[in-house]
Amino acid sequence: MISNPLSALFLEMGLGKTITTLTAIDELLYDCFEIRKVLIIAPLRVANSTWPSEIKKWEHLKLLRYSIVTGNEAERIQALNTKAEIYIINRENVDWLVNKSGVAMNFDMLVIDELSSFKSYTSKRFKSLLKIRPYFKRVVGLTGTPSSNGLMDLWAEFRILDFGKRLGRYITHYRNKYFVPDKRNGMIIYSYKPQEDAEQQIYKAINDITISMKSCDHLKLPELIMNEVEVVLENKEVERYQAFKKEMVMTIGEEEIDAVNAASLSNKLLQLANGSIYDENKNYHIVHDKKMEALEQLIEEANGKPVLIGYWFKADKERIEQRFKVREIQSAGDIEDWNKGDIQVGLIHPASAGHGLNLQQGGCTLIWFGLTWSLELYQQTNARLYRQGQNQTVVIHHIITKNTIDEDVMKALKRKERTQEALMSAVKARIGESE
Repeated sequence: MISNPLSALFLEMGLGKTITTLTAIDELLYDCFEIRKVLIIAPLRVANSTWPSEIKKWEHLKLLRYSIVTGNEAERIQALNTKAEIYIINRENVDWLVNKSGVAMNFDMLVIDELSSFKSYTSKRFKSLLKIRPYFKRVVGLTGTPSSNGLMDLWAEFRILDFGKRLGRYITHYRNKYFVPDKRNGMIIYSYKPQEDAEQQIYKAINDITISMKSCDHLKLPELIMNEVEVVLENKEVERYQAFKKEMVMTIGEEEIDAVNAASLSNKLLQLANGSIYDENKNYHIVHDKKMEALEQLIEEANGKPVLIGYWFKADKERIEQRFKVREIQSAGDIEDWNKGDIQVGLIHPASAGHGLNLQQGGCTLIWFGLTWSLELYQQTNARLYRQGQNQTVVIHHIITKNTIDEDVMKALKRKERTQEALMSAVKARIGESE
């Protein structure tokens, strides 16, 4: 980061992205005098707690002054007008900062924590950040999951970093150079796959500003056990599931439930696999309790040891809360109580707890009640327990309903993981080797 004006740090969870970046900022500010004002963009909870706590924690960072640009508009304006070297804002407010705050863009360094959250080039946050990108003479992108949905993700991330120098200024050029159509219907193309040797060409193109490090290469972590717990539906439940998958409509009592498109169908099939389904009025109907029974058995097998449950749908959360004594991990107090061992069964949602939470002190068992298609959220949630500071064998259970979309999600996560593994290996750090 000190040697390169542009840096992409693909460091897996637990390898110290935050402290490494802060140390570089400190040196660039007070030793090199190359920067004066830094903007850090991060997930909300990470912006509010992780960055400030790291600054307070380390003696060598005592000169750094920071201001947290979150809260309501008045609080954000006040924070931006507070004298500091570092301004930390959540990514949801990037569009506001650029287009509505009226604050001068006099930052000279940009740090994007979780660069992968800018992988969508059609999003407001991407377009807004691109608008002010020329103001920054130094840019750092941090993530442990750079290509969670495949190599297509990388274009937007590097477009922000280097204006398109390495992977092209336009997504169409990037697509045409490195990919070919995969799934299509006539002239309509639904997905692309890399051309032969495209992966190596992409890695070579970004290699000069990219460094990757994997936890297993640099940390002594305990054993990780990944376990799939299969549940089987009754014949009538299988028939109902298959009929809905085919017809995209089902009747429960007096309610007719339908899926209006493929995305809706996928969502509702996941709900059915979990044991309930939402109607158009956002009320849910219980279809089976197979996963709930498996969850009960896994909690019993833990013999009183703390267990963390990952859920996706609110219906699942409510059903779990009705059946077990649980507490959702949301606030700083919840995190503290979990790490003290005061919570026996904790609940987390990947979208809100996927980044920045250190939960490794409180337990070593995670149960996925409902799965997510997002490799990034999946890996980040697993890393709440399997990270530096964990001293017990970590067991991650996945409750999978046989012959349902659950099996497809698990296969997809494994496929995406292989693509990301290849990327991380290609730009791997060679610690201690000469330039």
